[in-house]
Amino acid sequence: MKTNWKNLLLLPFFALLIFTSCQEEAVEITPTEESDTVLVADSELTSFVSAASKLDGSKDNIIDQASCISIKLPLTVIVNGLEIIVDSEDDFAVIEAIFDEFEDDEDDLDMIFPITVINADHEEVTVNNEDELAAYVEECGGENEEDDDIECIDFKYPISFSIFNADFLIIDTIEINNDRDLHRFMKRVREKEVVASINYPVTMVLADGSEIVVNNNEELHNTIKEAKDACDEDDDNDHNDDDFTKERLDEYLKECPWLVYEFKRDNQDNTDTYFEYAINFAEDGVLVMKARNGDVLTGTWDTRVSDRGALLKMEFENLADFTLEWFIYEIAEGKVKVYQEGGNRIIMKRNCDVIIDHTKERVENFLQECLWRVARLNVDGADNEKEYIGTPLKFFEDNSVKIRVEGELVEGTYEVIVRNAGIGLEINLEGRPDLKLQWLITFLREDLIKLESENNQMILMRYCPEVDQDINYILDVLVSSEWEVASYMVQDADLTQNYADYVIGFNENGRLFAEGAGNNFFGSWIAYRNEGLFLGLNFKGEDVPFYEITHRWKIKEITPNRIELKDYNANGEIERILVLEPWQ
Repeated sequence: MKTNWKNLLLLPFFALLIFTSCQEEAVEITPTEESDTVLVADSELTSFVSAASKLDGSKDNIIDQASCISIKLPLTVIVNGLEIIVDSEDDFAVIEAIFDEFEDDEDDLDMIFPITVINADHEEVTVNNEDELAAYVEECGGENEEDDDIECIDFKYPISFSIFNADFLIIDTIEINNDRDLHRFMKRVREKEVVASINYPVTMVLADGSEIVVNNNEELHNTIKEAKDACDEDDDNDHNDDDFTKERLDEYLKECPWLVYEFKRDNQDNTDTYFEYAINFAEDGVLVMKARNGDVLTGTWDTRVSDRGALLKMEFENLADFTLEWFIYEIAEGKVKVYQEGGNRIIMKRNCDVIIDHTKERVENFLQECLWRVARLNVDGADNEKEYIGTPLKFFEDNSVKIRVEGELVEGTYEVIVRNAGIGLEINLEGRPDLKLQWLITFLREDLIKLESENNQMILMRYCPEVDQDINYILDVLVSSEWEVASYMVQDADLTQNYADYVIGFNENGRLFAEGAGNNFFGSWIAYRNEGLFLGLNFKGEDVPFYEITHRWKIKEITPNRIELKDYNANGEIERILVLEPWQ
Protein backbone atom coordinates (compact mmCIF):
# COMPACT_ATOMS: atom_id res chain seq x y z
CA MET A 1 0.00 0.00 0.00
CA LYS A 2 1.43 3.38 -0.95
CA THR A 3 1.82 5.78 1.99
CA ASN A 4 -0.43 8.82 1.81
CA TRP A 5 2.13 11.56 2.51
CA LYS A 6 -0.61 14.17 2.60
CA ASN A 7 -1.84 12.60 5.82
CA LEU A 8 1.57 13.03 7.46
CA LEU A 9 1.09 16.80 7.35
CA LEU A 10 -1.58 16.39 10.01
CA LEU A 11 0.93 15.23 12.60
CA PRO A 12 1.43 18.66 14.22
CA PHE A 13 -2.31 18.80 14.89
CA PHE A 14 -2.43 15.57 16.84
CA ALA A 15 -2.19 15.20 20.62
CA LEU A 16 -0.78 11.82 21.53
CA LEU A 17 -1.74 9.89 24.61
CA ILE A 18 -0.10 6.53 25.20
CA PHE A 19 -1.39 4.18 27.85
CA THR A 20 -0.73 0.55 28.68
CA SER A 21 -2.77 -2.29 30.08
CA CYS A 22 -2.04 -5.82 31.14
CA GLN A 23 -3.50 -7.17 27.89
CA GLU A 24 -2.21 -4.97 25.08
CA GLU A 25 -0.67 -1.65 24.29
CA ALA A 26 -3.14 0.86 22.75
CA VAL A 27 -2.41 4.23 21.21
CA GLU A 28 -5.03 6.97 21.41
CA ILE A 29 -4.64 9.67 18.79
CA THR A 30 -7.05 12.56 18.58
CA PRO A 31 -6.95 14.47 15.29
CA THR A 32 -8.25 18.01 15.46
CA GLU A 33 -9.72 17.80 11.96
CA GLU A 34 -10.55 15.17 9.36
CA SER A 35 -8.45 14.67 6.25
CA ASP A 36 -9.57 13.27 2.90
CA THR A 37 -9.37 9.72 4.26
CA VAL A 38 -8.74 9.65 8.05
CA LEU A 39 -11.76 9.06 10.29
CA VAL A 40 -12.11 11.30 13.36
CA ALA A 41 -13.60 9.48 16.34
CA ASP A 42 -16.39 11.95 17.14
CA SER A 43 -17.15 13.19 13.60
CA GLU A 44 -20.51 12.94 11.89
CA LEU A 45 -18.99 10.82 9.13
CA THR A 46 -17.76 8.23 11.63
CA SER A 47 -21.26 8.13 13.14
CA PHE A 48 -22.74 7.70 9.67
CA VAL A 49 -20.44 4.77 8.83
CA SER A 50 -21.20 3.13 12.17
CA ALA A 51 -24.97 3.60 11.72
CA ALA A 52 -24.90 2.25 8.15
CA SER A 53 -23.21 -0.93 9.39
CA LYS A 54 -25.72 -1.61 12.19
CA LEU A 55 -27.90 -4.68 11.96
CA ASP A 56 -31.18 -4.04 10.16
CA GLY A 57 -33.60 -6.12 12.18
CA SER A 58 -36.74 -5.23 10.23
CA LYS A 59 -36.68 -8.17 7.81
CA ASP A 60 -38.07 -10.59 10.42
CA ASN A 61 -40.53 -8.20 12.08
CA ILE A 62 -43.37 -10.55 11.23
CA ILE A 63 -41.78 -12.85 13.84
CA ASP A 64 -40.33 -10.58 16.56
CA GLN A 65 -42.10 -7.23 15.88
CA ALA A 66 -38.85 -5.36 16.57
CA SER A 67 -36.67 -3.53 14.04
CA CYS A 68 -33.48 -3.29 16.13
CA ILE A 69 -33.06 -7.01 16.72
CA SER A 70 -33.19 -10.14 14.61
CA ILE A 71 -33.83 -13.76 15.53
CA LYS A 72 -31.07 -16.15 14.51
CA LEU A 73 -32.22 -18.93 12.20
CA PRO A 74 -33.15 -21.75 12.17
CA LEU A 75 -36.14 -21.15 14.41
CA THR A 76 -39.27 -23.18 15.16
CA VAL A 77 -42.55 -21.25 15.40
CA ILE A 78 -46.22 -22.14 15.82
CA VAL A 79 -48.32 -20.06 13.41
CA ASN A 80 -52.10 -20.30 13.90
CA GLY A 81 -51.57 -23.80 15.25
CA LEU A 82 -49.15 -24.93 12.52
CA GLU A 83 -45.55 -25.77 13.39
CA ILE A 84 -43.05 -24.27 10.94
CA ILE A 85 -39.27 -24.52 10.88
CA VAL A 86 -37.96 -21.15 9.68
CA ASP A 87 -34.51 -21.75 8.20
CA SER A 88 -34.38 -18.96 5.61
CA GLU A 89 -35.91 -15.57 4.87
CA ASP A 90 -38.12 -17.23 2.25
CA ASP A 91 -40.11 -18.75 5.11
CA PHE A 92 -41.23 -15.27 6.24
CA ALA A 93 -43.53 -15.27 3.21
CA VAL A 94 -44.93 -18.64 4.32
CA ILE A 95 -45.87 -17.13 7.68
CA GLU A 96 -47.54 -14.16 6.04
CA ALA A 97 -49.46 -16.43 3.66
CA ILE A 98 -50.94 -18.21 6.70
CA PHE A 99 -51.78 -14.85 8.28
CA ASP A 100 -53.38 -13.60 5.05
CA GLU A 101 -55.44 -16.72 4.37
CA PHE A 102 -58.38 -15.25 6.27
CA GLU A 103 -58.92 -11.55 6.89
CA ASP A 104 -61.27 -11.92 9.88
CA ASP A 105 -59.36 -14.39 12.07
CA GLU A 106 -56.98 -13.80 14.98
CA ASP A 107 -53.38 -14.42 13.91
CA ASP A 108 -51.03 -15.92 16.47
CA LEU A 109 -47.31 -16.77 16.44
CA ASP A 110 -45.38 -18.48 19.23
CA MET A 111 -41.67 -19.25 19.27
CA ILE A 112 -40.06 -22.37 20.69
CA PHE A 113 -37.49 -21.17 23.27
CA PRO A 114 -34.61 -20.82 23.85
CA ILE A 115 -33.78 -18.62 20.89
CA THR A 116 -30.77 -16.50 19.91
CA VAL A 117 -31.29 -12.76 19.44
CA ILE A 118 -28.87 -10.66 17.39
CA ASN A 119 -28.88 -7.00 18.47
CA ALA A 120 -28.11 -3.87 16.47
CA ASP A 121 -24.39 -4.21 17.30
CA HIS A 122 -24.36 -7.73 15.81
CA GLU A 123 -23.99 -9.32 19.26
CA GLU A 124 -25.71 -12.65 19.91
CA VAL A 125 -27.68 -13.19 23.13
CA THR A 126 -29.57 -16.26 24.31
CA VAL A 127 -33.20 -15.56 25.24
CA ASN A 128 -35.03 -18.19 27.27
CA ASN A 129 -38.65 -17.06 27.39
CA GLU A 130 -41.27 -14.52 26.26
CA ASP A 131 -40.54 -12.09 29.12
CA GLU A 132 -36.86 -11.82 28.24
CA LEU A 133 -37.71 -11.28 24.59
CA ALA A 134 -40.30 -8.62 25.46
CA ALA A 135 -37.57 -6.60 27.18
CA TYR A 136 -35.50 -6.50 23.99
CA VAL A 137 -38.54 -5.69 21.87
CA GLU A 138 -39.48 -2.79 24.16
CA GLU A 139 -36.02 -1.25 23.76
CA CYS A 140 -36.57 -1.13 20.00
CA GLY A 141 -39.59 1.14 20.17
CA GLY A 142 -42.72 0.81 18.04
CA GLU A 143 -43.40 0.42 14.35
CA ASN A 144 -41.76 2.95 12.03
CA GLU A 145 -40.31 4.96 14.93
CA GLU A 146 -37.11 6.84 14.16
CA ASP A 147 -33.99 4.85 15.01
CA ASP A 148 -30.22 5.17 14.71
CA ASP A 149 -29.50 2.71 11.95
CA ILE A 150 -29.17 3.83 8.34
CA GLU A 151 -30.85 1.33 6.00
CA CYS A 152 -31.16 3.31 2.76
CA ILE A 153 -27.53 2.95 1.75
CA ASP A 154 -24.95 0.19 2.18
CA PHE A 155 -21.28 -0.42 1.57
CA LYS A 156 -20.29 -2.74 -1.25
CA TYR A 157 -17.73 -5.13 0.21
CA PRO A 158 -14.89 -5.68 0.48
CA ILE A 159 -13.49 -2.34 1.68
CA SER A 160 -10.15 -1.73 3.35
CA PHE A 161 -8.66 0.57 6.00
CA SER A 162 -5.12 1.70 6.74
CA ILE A 163 -4.18 1.83 10.45
CA PHE A 164 -1.67 4.34 11.82
CA ASN A 165 0.71 4.27 14.78
CA ALA A 166 1.54 7.12 17.17
CA ASP A 167 3.92 8.60 14.62
CA PHE A 168 1.06 8.53 12.12
CA LEU A 169 2.77 5.99 9.91
CA ILE A 170 0.82 3.14 8.34
CA ILE A 171 1.43 -0.02 10.32
CA ASP A 172 -1.32 -2.25 8.99
CA THR A 173 -4.06 -2.63 6.36
CA ILE A 174 -7.22 -4.58 7.10
CA GLU A 175 -10.00 -5.80 4.81
CA ILE A 176 -13.65 -5.68 5.86
CA ASN A 177 -16.14 -8.05 4.22
CA ASN A 178 -19.49 -7.50 5.99
CA ASP A 179 -21.53 -5.14 8.16
CA ARG A 180 -20.72 -6.97 11.38
CA ASP A 181 -16.95 -6.61 10.99
CA LEU A 182 -17.31 -2.99 9.86
CA HIS A 183 -19.49 -2.08 12.83
CA ARG A 184 -17.05 -3.69 15.28
CA PHE A 185 -14.12 -1.91 13.66
CA MET A 186 -15.93 1.45 13.78
CA LYS A 187 -16.54 0.91 17.49
CA ARG A 188 -12.76 0.81 17.99
CA VAL A 189 -12.45 4.01 15.94
CA ARG A 190 -15.15 5.82 17.94
CA GLU A 191 -13.60 4.70 21.24
CA LYS A 192 -10.21 6.02 20.01
CA GLU A 193 -8.50 2.68 20.18
CA VAL A 194 -7.22 3.08 16.62
CA VAL A 195 -6.77 5.79 14.02
CA ALA A 196 -7.61 4.61 10.55
CA SER A 197 -8.24 5.92 7.08
CA ILE A 198 -10.51 4.54 4.38
CA ASN A 199 -8.76 3.32 1.26
CA TYR A 200 -10.73 4.84 -1.58
CA PRO A 201 -12.46 4.46 -3.96
CA VAL A 202 -15.43 2.90 -2.16
CA THR A 203 -18.71 1.83 -3.81
CA MET A 204 -22.01 2.55 -2.07
CA VAL A 205 -25.27 0.75 -2.90
CA LEU A 206 -28.55 2.67 -2.68
CA ALA A 207 -31.92 1.19 -1.75
CA ASP A 208 -32.95 0.92 -5.42
CA GLY A 209 -29.82 -1.12 -6.23
CA SER A 210 -27.95 1.66 -7.99
CA GLU A 211 -24.31 2.24 -7.10
CA ILE A 212 -22.26 5.37 -6.37
CA VAL A 213 -18.45 5.45 -6.28
CA VAL A 214 -16.95 7.87 -3.73
CA ASN A 215 -13.32 8.96 -3.62
CA ASN A 216 -12.81 10.75 -0.31
CA ASN A 217 -14.37 11.46 3.08
CA GLU A 218 -16.29 14.50 1.92
CA GLU A 219 -17.96 12.60 -0.91
CA LEU A 220 -18.76 9.69 1.42
CA HIS A 221 -20.24 12.03 4.05
CA ASN A 222 -22.42 13.85 1.53
CA THR A 223 -23.55 10.62 -0.15
CA ILE A 224 -24.67 8.97 3.10
CA LYS A 225 -26.29 12.17 4.39
CA GLU A 226 -28.29 12.60 1.20
CA ALA A 227 -29.37 8.95 1.03
CA LYS A 228 -30.02 8.09 4.69
CA ASP A 229 -33.64 9.28 4.69
CA ALA A 230 -34.35 8.77 1.00
CA CYS A 231 -36.18 5.42 1.25
CA ASP A 232 -38.85 3.66 3.25
CA GLU A 233 -36.97 1.59 5.84
CA ASP A 234 -40.01 -0.71 6.14
CA ASP A 235 -39.80 -0.85 9.92
CA ASP A 236 -43.35 -2.14 10.27
CA ASN A 237 -44.34 -5.60 11.44
CA ASP A 238 -45.56 -6.89 8.07
CA HIS A 239 -43.22 -8.98 5.96
CA ASN A 240 -44.00 -7.26 2.66
CA ASP A 241 -43.59 -3.55 2.02
CA ASP A 242 -47.24 -2.65 2.50
CA ASP A 243 -46.61 0.78 4.05
CA PHE A 244 -46.12 2.82 0.87
CA THR A 245 -46.56 6.53 1.08
CA LYS A 246 -49.40 7.83 -1.08
CA GLU A 247 -46.92 9.28 -3.57
CA ARG A 248 -44.93 6.04 -3.91
CA LEU A 249 -48.10 3.96 -4.12
CA ASP A 250 -49.57 6.16 -6.85
CA GLU A 251 -46.40 5.98 -8.94
CA TYR A 252 -46.20 2.21 -8.45
CA LEU A 253 -49.76 1.71 -9.67
CA LYS A 254 -49.31 4.03 -12.66
CA GLU A 255 -46.06 2.42 -13.78
CA CYS A 256 -47.66 -0.34 -15.89
CA PRO A 257 -51.02 -1.99 -16.61
CA TRP A 258 -52.32 -4.66 -14.20
CA LEU A 259 -54.12 -7.93 -14.90
CA VAL A 260 -56.74 -9.45 -12.59
CA TYR A 261 -55.74 -12.97 -11.48
CA GLU A 262 -58.17 -13.52 -8.62
CA PHE A 263 -61.45 -11.81 -7.76
CA LYS A 264 -63.89 -12.35 -4.89
CA ARG A 265 -66.86 -10.16 -4.00
CA ASP A 266 -69.16 -10.86 -1.05
CA ASN A 267 -67.56 -14.32 -0.63
CA GLN A 268 -68.44 -15.12 -4.25
CA ASP A 269 -65.52 -16.26 -6.41
CA ASN A 270 -65.84 -14.35 -9.70
CA THR A 271 -62.32 -15.05 -10.96
CA ASP A 272 -63.60 -16.72 -14.14
CA THR A 273 -65.61 -13.58 -14.94
CA TYR A 274 -62.81 -11.07 -14.43
CA PHE A 275 -59.68 -13.11 -15.13
CA GLU A 276 -57.12 -11.09 -17.11
CA TYR A 277 -59.20 -7.94 -17.12
CA ALA A 278 -56.60 -5.26 -17.81
CA ILE A 279 -56.53 -2.20 -15.54
CA ASN A 280 -54.65 1.02 -16.19
CA PHE A 281 -54.27 3.54 -13.35
CA ALA A 282 -53.83 6.67 -15.43
CA GLU A 283 -52.99 10.25 -14.54
CA ASP A 284 -55.46 12.62 -12.88
CA GLY A 285 -57.34 9.77 -11.21
CA VAL A 286 -58.59 8.25 -14.48
CA LEU A 287 -59.13 4.48 -14.32
CA VAL A 288 -59.36 2.51 -17.57
CA MET A 289 -60.39 -1.15 -17.59
CA LYS A 290 -60.49 -3.42 -20.63
CA ALA A 291 -62.62 -6.55 -20.47
CA ARG A 292 -61.76 -9.75 -22.33
CA ASN A 293 -64.51 -9.07 -24.87
CA GLY A 294 -62.84 -5.79 -25.76
CA ASP A 295 -65.21 -3.51 -23.81
CA VAL A 296 -63.44 -0.50 -22.32
CA LEU A 297 -64.80 0.95 -19.07
CA THR A 298 -63.69 4.27 -17.61
CA GLY A 299 -63.87 5.18 -13.94
CA THR A 300 -61.88 6.94 -11.24
CA TRP A 301 -59.28 5.90 -8.67
CA ASP A 302 -57.63 7.40 -5.62
CA THR A 303 -55.42 6.29 -2.73
CA ARG A 304 -54.97 7.33 0.85
CA VAL A 305 -52.91 6.15 3.81
CA SER A 306 -54.64 5.59 7.16
CA ASP A 307 -53.62 4.19 10.54
CA ARG A 308 -54.72 0.78 9.25
CA GLY A 309 -52.57 1.04 6.14
CA ALA A 310 -52.92 2.09 2.51
CA LEU A 311 -56.29 2.08 0.73
CA LEU A 312 -57.22 2.07 -2.94
CA LYS A 313 -60.61 3.42 -4.02
CA MET A 314 -62.04 2.44 -7.41
CA GLU A 315 -65.34 3.70 -8.79
CA PHE A 316 -67.19 2.68 -11.97
CA GLU A 317 -70.65 3.77 -12.98
CA ASN A 318 -71.47 0.39 -14.54
CA LEU A 319 -69.22 -2.04 -12.66
CA ALA A 320 -70.34 -2.39 -9.06
CA ASP A 321 -68.07 -5.36 -8.26
CA PHE A 322 -64.92 -3.22 -8.42
CA THR A 323 -66.51 -0.09 -6.92
CA LEU A 324 -65.20 -0.15 -3.36
CA GLU A 325 -62.45 1.25 -1.15
CA TRP A 326 -60.00 -1.63 -0.81
CA PHE A 327 -57.31 -2.15 1.83
CA ILE A 328 -53.91 -3.01 0.34
CA TYR A 329 -52.64 -5.95 2.38
CA GLU A 330 -49.72 -7.05 0.24
CA ILE A 331 -47.41 -5.37 -2.23
CA ALA A 332 -44.80 -7.73 -3.63
CA GLU A 333 -42.68 -7.33 -6.74
CA GLY A 334 -45.13 -7.13 -9.61
CA LYS A 335 -48.16 -8.04 -7.49
CA VAL A 336 -50.79 -6.18 -5.47
CA LYS A 337 -53.40 -7.79 -3.20
CA VAL A 338 -56.36 -5.80 -1.91
CA TYR A 339 -59.26 -6.79 0.32
CA GLN A 340 -62.26 -5.47 2.18
CA GLU A 341 -64.23 -7.06 4.97
CA GLY A 342 -67.07 -9.33 3.97
CA GLY A 343 -65.15 -11.64 1.68
CA ASN A 344 -63.83 -9.21 -0.94
CA ARG A 345 -60.40 -9.69 -2.51
CA ILE A 346 -58.55 -8.87 -5.72
CA ILE A 347 -55.11 -10.08 -6.76
CA MET A 348 -53.54 -8.09 -9.60
CA LYS A 349 -50.26 -8.78 -11.40
CA ARG A 350 -48.30 -6.13 -13.25
CA ASN A 351 -47.69 -6.68 -16.96
CA CYS A 352 -45.91 -3.87 -18.78
CA ASP A 353 -46.33 -5.62 -22.15
CA VAL A 354 -50.12 -5.50 -22.09
CA ILE A 355 -51.64 -2.99 -24.51
CA ILE A 356 -54.93 -1.60 -23.23
CA ASP A 357 -55.37 0.99 -25.97
CA HIS A 358 -56.03 -1.24 -28.99
CA THR A 359 -55.83 0.71 -32.25
CA LYS A 360 -56.03 -0.46 -35.84
CA GLU A 361 -52.52 0.84 -36.55
CA ARG A 362 -51.00 -0.81 -33.48
CA VAL A 363 -52.53 -4.20 -34.28
CA GLU A 364 -51.38 -4.00 -37.91
CA ASN A 365 -47.84 -3.11 -36.84
CA PHE A 366 -47.69 -6.05 -34.43
CA LEU A 367 -49.02 -8.50 -37.02
CA GLN A 368 -46.52 -7.42 -39.67
CA GLU A 369 -43.40 -7.60 -37.47
CA CYS A 370 -42.90 -11.39 -37.43
CA LEU A 371 -44.51 -14.71 -38.18
CA TRP A 372 -47.38 -15.84 -35.94
CA ARG A 373 -48.21 -19.40 -34.95
CA VAL A 374 -51.65 -20.63 -33.91
CA ALA A 375 -51.05 -21.68 -30.29
CA ARG A 376 -54.72 -22.36 -29.57
CA LEU A 377 -57.87 -22.71 -31.69
CA ASN A 378 -61.16 -23.80 -30.21
CA VAL A 379 -64.15 -23.70 -32.56
CA ASP A 380 -67.61 -24.88 -31.47
CA GLY A 381 -66.08 -26.65 -28.50
CA ALA A 382 -63.49 -28.58 -30.53
CA ASP A 383 -59.75 -28.03 -30.18
CA ASN A 384 -58.41 -27.60 -33.72
CA GLU A 385 -54.93 -26.19 -33.04
CA LYS A 386 -53.31 -29.55 -33.83
CA GLU A 387 -54.05 -28.92 -37.51
CA TYR A 388 -51.91 -25.77 -37.37
CA ILE A 389 -48.74 -27.25 -35.94
CA GLY A 390 -45.87 -26.16 -38.14
CA THR A 391 -48.02 -23.76 -40.17
CA PRO A 392 -47.17 -20.19 -39.11
CA LEU A 393 -48.91 -17.13 -40.57
CA LYS A 394 -47.24 -14.11 -42.15
CA PHE A 395 -49.19 -10.84 -42.42
CA PHE A 396 -48.13 -8.25 -45.03
CA GLU A 397 -48.74 -4.52 -45.43
CA ASP A 398 -50.89 -5.05 -48.55
CA ASN A 399 -53.44 -7.00 -46.45
CA SER A 400 -52.28 -10.32 -47.81
CA VAL A 401 -51.60 -13.19 -45.44
CA LYS A 402 -49.69 -16.38 -46.15
CA ILE A 403 -49.70 -19.65 -44.27
CA ARG A 404 -46.82 -22.13 -44.65
CA VAL A 405 -48.13 -25.66 -45.23
CA GLU A 406 -45.73 -28.54 -46.00
CA GLY A 407 -43.14 -26.01 -47.06
CA GLU A 408 -45.47 -24.24 -49.51
CA LEU A 409 -47.07 -20.80 -48.98
CA VAL A 410 -50.83 -20.55 -49.34
CA GLU A 411 -51.97 -16.96 -49.82
CA GLY A 412 -55.12 -15.24 -48.63
CA THR A 413 -56.22 -11.88 -47.24
CA TYR A 414 -56.77 -10.34 -43.84
CA GLU A 415 -58.24 -7.12 -42.48
CA VAL A 416 -58.06 -5.33 -39.13
CA ILE A 417 -61.49 -3.84 -38.53
CA VAL A 418 -62.69 -1.23 -36.06
CA ARG A 419 -66.00 -2.35 -34.55
CA ASN A 420 -68.20 -0.91 -31.82
CA ALA A 421 -67.03 -3.66 -29.49
CA GLY A 422 -63.35 -3.07 -30.27
CA ILE A 423 -60.71 -4.07 -32.80
CA GLY A 424 -61.47 -7.12 -34.92
CA LEU A 425 -59.48 -9.37 -37.23
CA GLU A 426 -60.77 -11.26 -40.27
CA ILE A 427 -58.63 -13.90 -42.00
CA ASN A 428 -59.59 -15.41 -45.37
CA LEU A 429 -57.55 -18.47 -46.36
CA GLU A 430 -58.84 -21.12 -48.75
CA GLY A 431 -59.49 -24.40 -47.01
CA ARG A 432 -59.26 -22.80 -43.55
CA PRO A 433 -62.89 -22.01 -42.58
CA ASP A 434 -62.13 -22.10 -38.85
CA LEU A 435 -59.88 -19.04 -39.32
CA LYS A 436 -62.54 -17.24 -41.37
CA LEU A 437 -64.50 -15.96 -38.38
CA GLN A 438 -65.21 -12.43 -37.19
CA TRP A 439 -62.59 -12.42 -34.45
CA LEU A 440 -62.52 -9.74 -31.76
CA ILE A 441 -59.14 -8.98 -30.15
CA THR A 442 -59.60 -9.33 -26.39
CA PHE A 443 -55.97 -9.26 -25.26
CA LEU A 444 -53.04 -7.61 -26.97
CA ARG A 445 -49.36 -7.93 -26.23
CA GLU A 446 -46.43 -7.51 -28.57
CA ASP A 447 -45.82 -11.27 -28.52
CA LEU A 448 -49.37 -12.58 -27.97
CA ILE A 449 -52.86 -11.87 -29.29
CA LYS A 450 -56.04 -13.42 -27.87
CA LEU A 451 -59.17 -13.43 -30.02
CA GLU A 452 -62.79 -14.47 -29.49
CA SER A 453 -65.79 -15.01 -31.73
CA GLU A 454 -68.99 -15.94 -29.90
CA ASN A 455 -67.94 -19.22 -28.20
CA ASN A 456 -64.74 -19.61 -30.21
CA GLN A 457 -61.24 -18.74 -29.05
CA MET A 458 -57.91 -18.36 -30.79
CA ILE A 459 -54.44 -17.43 -29.52
CA LEU A 460 -51.67 -16.24 -31.84
CA MET A 461 -48.09 -16.16 -30.56
CA ARG A 462 -45.32 -14.25 -32.28
CA TYR A 463 -42.63 -16.38 -33.91
CA CYS A 464 -39.28 -14.72 -34.78
CA PRO A 465 -36.84 -17.62 -35.24
CA GLU A 466 -34.07 -15.54 -36.82
CA VAL A 467 -33.33 -13.74 -33.54
CA ASP A 468 -33.18 -16.88 -31.35
CA GLN A 469 -29.82 -18.65 -31.33
CA ASP A 470 -31.26 -21.82 -29.76
CA ILE A 471 -33.90 -22.11 -32.48
CA ASN A 472 -31.26 -21.55 -35.15
CA TYR A 473 -29.16 -24.32 -33.62
CA ILE A 474 -32.13 -26.70 -33.61
CA LEU A 475 -32.82 -25.91 -37.27
CA ASP A 476 -29.18 -26.57 -38.20
CA VAL A 477 -29.20 -29.94 -36.40
CA LEU A 478 -32.51 -31.07 -37.92
CA VAL A 479 -31.66 -30.27 -41.55
CA SER A 480 -28.10 -31.59 -41.31
CA SER A 481 -29.18 -35.28 -41.26
CA GLU A 482 -31.94 -37.69 -42.05
CA TRP A 483 -33.35 -39.38 -38.97
CA GLU A 484 -34.91 -42.60 -37.77
CA VAL A 485 -37.09 -43.41 -34.78
CA ALA A 486 -34.66 -44.99 -32.33
CA SER A 487 -37.33 -45.30 -29.63
CA TYR A 488 -41.02 -44.53 -29.21
CA MET A 489 -42.46 -45.33 -25.79
CA VAL A 490 -46.09 -44.72 -24.79
CA GLN A 491 -45.88 -45.15 -21.02
CA ASP A 492 -44.66 -48.77 -20.71
CA ALA A 493 -45.51 -49.80 -24.29
CA ASP A 494 -42.63 -49.92 -26.77
CA LEU A 495 -43.99 -48.97 -30.22
CA THR A 496 -40.62 -48.38 -31.88
CA GLN A 497 -41.11 -51.24 -34.33
CA ASN A 498 -44.01 -49.38 -35.99
CA TYR A 499 -41.44 -46.97 -37.47
CA ALA A 500 -38.80 -49.46 -38.55
CA ASP A 501 -37.22 -48.85 -41.96
CA TYR A 502 -38.62 -45.31 -42.15
CA VAL A 503 -36.41 -42.28 -42.67
CA ILE A 504 -37.55 -38.86 -41.51
CA GLY A 505 -36.32 -35.58 -42.96
CA PHE A 506 -36.66 -31.89 -42.14
CA ASN A 507 -36.38 -29.23 -44.85
CA GLU A 508 -35.46 -25.65 -44.12
CA ASN A 509 -38.74 -24.41 -45.59
CA GLY A 510 -40.75 -26.26 -42.91
CA ARG A 511 -41.55 -29.34 -44.99
CA LEU A 512 -41.51 -32.63 -43.07
CA PHE A 513 -41.30 -36.03 -44.80
CA ALA A 514 -41.15 -39.72 -43.93
CA GLU A 515 -40.20 -42.41 -46.44
CA GLY A 516 -40.13 -46.18 -46.13
CA ALA A 517 -42.03 -49.44 -46.61
CA GLY A 518 -43.12 -48.16 -50.01
CA ASN A 519 -44.82 -45.10 -48.50
CA ASN A 520 -44.15 -41.36 -48.66
CA PHE A 521 -45.68 -39.10 -46.03
CA PHE A 522 -45.44 -35.31 -45.94
CA GLY A 523 -46.21 -32.74 -43.29
CA SER A 524 -45.00 -29.58 -41.53
CA TRP A 525 -42.64 -28.92 -38.66
CA ILE A 526 -41.65 -25.99 -36.47
CA ALA A 527 -39.17 -25.41 -33.64
CA TYR A 528 -40.15 -22.67 -31.20
CA ARG A 529 -39.78 -21.36 -27.67
CA ASN A 530 -42.62 -21.19 -25.13
CA GLU A 531 -41.31 -21.45 -21.56
CA GLY A 532 -38.92 -24.01 -22.96
CA LEU A 533 -37.99 -25.35 -26.39
CA PHE A 534 -40.49 -27.31 -28.46
CA LEU A 535 -40.55 -29.21 -31.74
CA GLY A 536 -43.91 -29.39 -33.52
CA LEU A 537 -44.49 -32.34 -35.87
CA ASN A 538 -47.59 -32.41 -38.09
CA PHE A 539 -48.58 -35.35 -40.32
CA LYS A 540 -52.03 -35.83 -41.85
CA GLY A 541 -54.67 -37.90 -40.08
CA GLU A 542 -54.48 -40.73 -42.61
CA ASP A 543 -50.71 -41.04 -42.36
CA VAL A 544 -50.55 -44.12 -40.15
CA PRO A 545 -48.39 -44.56 -38.07
CA PHE A 546 -46.94 -41.04 -38.30
CA TYR A 547 -50.12 -39.22 -37.43
CA GLU A 548 -49.69 -40.59 -33.92
CA ILE A 549 -46.56 -38.49 -33.40
CA THR A 550 -48.25 -35.29 -34.60
CA HIS A 551 -47.74 -33.20 -31.49
CA ARG A 552 -45.97 -30.23 -29.92
CA TRP A 553 -43.09 -32.11 -28.28
CA LYS A 554 -40.97 -30.72 -25.45
CA ILE A 555 -37.29 -30.91 -26.43
CA LYS A 556 -35.31 -32.56 -23.60
CA GLU A 557 -32.10 -33.16 -25.56
CA ILE A 558 -30.87 -32.23 -29.01
CA THR A 559 -27.43 -32.89 -30.48
CA PRO A 560 -26.23 -33.89 -33.97
CA ASN A 561 -26.41 -37.50 -32.75
CA ARG A 562 -29.63 -37.63 -30.72
CA ILE A 563 -32.97 -35.87 -30.27
CA GLU A 564 -35.11 -36.75 -27.26
CA LEU A 565 -38.70 -35.45 -27.18
CA LYS A 566 -41.24 -35.83 -24.37
CA ASP A 567 -45.00 -35.41 -24.00
CA TYR A 568 -46.35 -34.47 -20.56
CA ASN A 569 -49.90 -34.72 -19.27
CA ALA A 570 -51.68 -32.01 -17.27
CA ASN A 571 -50.16 -33.34 -14.01
CA GLY A 572 -46.60 -33.01 -15.32
CA GLU A 573 -46.21 -36.76 -15.78
CA ILE A 574 -44.47 -38.19 -18.86
CA GLU A 575 -46.94 -39.79 -21.27
CA ARG A 576 -44.69 -40.47 -24.27
CA ILE A 577 -41.01 -40.34 -25.21
CA LEU A 578 -39.81 -40.08 -28.82
CA VAL A 579 -36.11 -40.46 -29.64
CA LEU A 580 -34.65 -39.71 -33.08
CA GLU A 581 -31.14 -40.66 -34.16
CA PRO A 582 -29.31 -40.11 -37.49
CA TRP A 583 -30.27 -42.59 -40.22
CA GLN A 584 -27.62 -45.26 -40.65
